[in-house]
Amino acid sequence: MDVVKRFLKYISYDTKSDDSSGVTPSSKGQLVLADALAEELKSIGLQDVNVDENGYVMGTLPSNTNKDLSTIGFIAHMDTSPDFSGKNVKPQIIENYDGNDIVLNKELNIVMSTKEFPELSLYKGHKLITTDGTTLLGADDKAGIAEIITAIEYLTNHPEIEHGTIKIAFTPDEEIGQGADHFNVEKFGAKYAYTIDGGREGELEYENFNAAGAKVEIKGKNVHPGTAKGKMVNSQLIAAELLAMMPKEETPEHTEEYEGFYLLSNITGSVENTTMKFIIRDFFNDSFEARKNNMSKWCDEINKKYGEGTCILDMKDQYYNMKEKVEPVKFIVDIAFEAMKKSDVVPTIVPIRGGTDGARLSFMGLPTPNIFTGGENFHGKYEYISTQAMEKAVQVILNIVNLYVEKSL
Repeated sequence: MDVVKRFLKYISYDTKSDDSSGVTPSSKGQLVLADALAEELKSIGLQDVNVDENGYVMGTLPSNTNKDLSTIGFIAHMDTSPDFSGKNVKPQIIENYDGNDIVLNKELNIVMSTKEFPELSLYKGHKLITTDGTTLLGADDKAGIAEIITAIEYLTNHPEIEHGTIKIAFTPDEEIGQGADHFNVEKFGAKYAYTIDGGREGELEYENFNAAGAKVEIKGKNVHPGTAKGKMVNSQLIAAELLAMMPKEETPEHTEEYEGFYLLSNITGSVENTTMKFIIRDFFNDSFEARKNNMSKWCDEINKKYGEGTCILDMKDQYYNMKEKVEPVKFIVDIAFEAMKKSDVVPTIVPIRGGTDGARLSFMGLPTPNIFTGGENFHGKYEYISTQAMEKAVQVILNIVNLYVEKSL
């Protein structure tokens, strides 16, 4: 089966993750897909294939060489973003894209315009898979799954191609930051790994944000407005004061590349109580710590003004920049870089303005840089992918395997 057919099959599964479920995997659809993927891995000849109690799929392609090579792994995630529906995905295939605006849904007047998405110009002449404007597509990360399995199937169908032991894993709940929560690194057994979870063709990433989450509760006092003078304390207005302390230009919509930010991701409130949820992101340890210190300082200032206990801050680190763990073995990035060039792909090393399973896995003892899938506009109705880029990703995986043999790594 080719990579495109696989991809179209996988996106028919509704695997939207749910951070309120309290279980792993967080949605039943992920387990359905996990079982299907396990059966497929068995059918193409992998060994030790299993789905554990948390929905993690693992399998092994044994070495067929006498060389003493490192065991390497390829990893992708099964869930799709909770930000948008992934149910009843109706993909549209555009042959030989002409470079003009794409009508995703004529009835709903949903158009992906070249003015709003100028990167579409890169795909003129490509075969594109888009949504119908009512769901996301699921290229993040079912394209990665399809690319990995297609590459591994090629190796099993061509036993004359020399390779070391290769481990495969598909994880649940990456989109809600839990993809590595129950990942058994020792059981997986790889020395190095690669997530196939990036975007545009050529992307190669081994740096990501340091990340923290903060929950701020503002306590107020509700009194009938007719007799409220000198008594009422409106928590919503105090929350607005705290927000006004934050630098207005240090938000996602004003930052790029290596610039960090604060994001107010959710706010609910009343006079009596207001709750705000923030995410804090920064690439550099010093400025990451400074951002967290700022959150504490702003809350302290509220408490000084309105009384201790008015502002309650609960802040926790979520993940860290994998660069610290990957740089000591940077040859694994160099291998991926060379594999792209051998595939006629122009490598572009860029920072991940987010996180991947590989970030946490790197701190768990499995250095894991990230490689492109070929998709664009993840997490929403404008998501699309180039089939040519998907085929290139398959070639890159095969070339990584080959380079470990060539270099006896």
